[in-house]
Amino acid sequence: MIVRRFLLWARTANAEARASGSAALAGAYLHSAMAEEDRREAETALTALVDDPSPLVRRAIAEAVASSPQAPRNLILSLIDDPGDVAALVLAHSPLLTEADLVDAAAVGDGLAQRAIALRPHLTAGVAAALAEIGCEEALVTLAGNPSADIPEFSMERMIERCGQSGPLREALLARGDLPAGLRQVIAARVSDALASFVTGCGWLTAERSSRLVRESTERVAVALAAGGHDSDAPAIVAVLRENGRLTPGLMLRSLLSGEPALAEAAFVDLSDLPAERVAALLRDRRGSGLKALYRKAGLPAAVQPAFTAAIAALNARGFDRGGSPAGLDRSILREVLIACESLEGAEASAIMGLLRRMDAEAAREEARMMADSLADDAAFALLLESDPALLVELEIGDIRQAA
Repeated sequence: MIVRRFLLWARTANAEARASGSAALAGAYLHSAMAEEDRREAETALTALVDDPSPLVRRAIAEAVASSPQAPRNLILSLIDDPGDVAALVLAHSPLLTEADLVDAAAVGDGLAQRAIALRPHLTAGVAAALAEIGCEEALVTLAGNPSADIPEFSMERMIERCGQSGPLREALLARGDLPAGLRQVIAARVSDALASFVTGCGWLTAERSSRLVRESTERVAVALAAGGHDSDAPAIVAVLRENGRLTPGLMLRSLLSGEPALAEAAFVDLSDLPAERVAALLRDRRGSGLKALYRKAGLPAAVQPAFTAAIAALNARGFDRGGSPAGLDRSILREVLIACESLEGAEASAIMGLLRRMDAEAAREEARMMADSLADDAAFALLLESDPALLVELEIGDIRQAA
């Protein structure tokens, strides 16, 4: 009877009053001990109010029921058909919506609805895959930034295919801990290509200079990703590089010269079709037996073989798996390779020496930058001690306690 009186009153009340009354009715339905007949009438009334011409009424109902597992399912489904923020509120929070409901809503909804779905906690792989396929760019950025969303690898790949030019999307994907190493390499290549197009278009660099910088930047990222990830990351990165035509002898050589041979080793496995254990044994054999056969089976140019041989010998001399230099390229390994290649003759030899000298200059700049940073830090610390002598006393006391 009370619900019927409410509906009669709602015919003449203004929008603000109707919104307030609708919220109160929804709250009573969810939290009060109503008789069964009153509950049925209240559900009917709330469902009818979804057709209220005022968005204030519809939003008031959505705010009241969006997060409740006791809300009438038919009411929830009616609210997600509402355009704008009413549907988005329910899509983002309602625990009653199934995966099928969410996939359908993503397909027919606007960008706001898709972003609301992408925000849901613990989003399932099926819904994430649907958004990756049909979601707008803003929805993809939101999805990538949802740390609890279960996004399959193929869906991440699809997101990059569709909107890889989006800087916010690339940043959100790179921030995810579950982004596969191969896709990190794809994104790095996209960023490098975008920067190259920009600086070339602005006339800041020639196309040739820009292309070289992009290649070197992509190679540094690939080596770092392969070295710093799981055992399975290097093969995945190599597969991406080979598919995109970026797996070059120069990149493999950079991996060896950085003292981080994971990428080069995975590349030898991929190119030679030999078992990983066999390739690992050949590369770590200090006598170098079988290395020439491995090189030939991988199909690498004969002109670059002396550089590879010298780099692998230098790695074995210091410990093949010891780890790389903080500065990137290891100048001690580079020095051995330069000595081994300086007596070579011919155009190809000149090209190799040019590459090695550019790498040496790159390593020298990085070493100088790191040393300059260290000297600046030391100077800043000295100034701090000079301005605060008490700090020096505290440090000396700390040293004495540690020695004791």
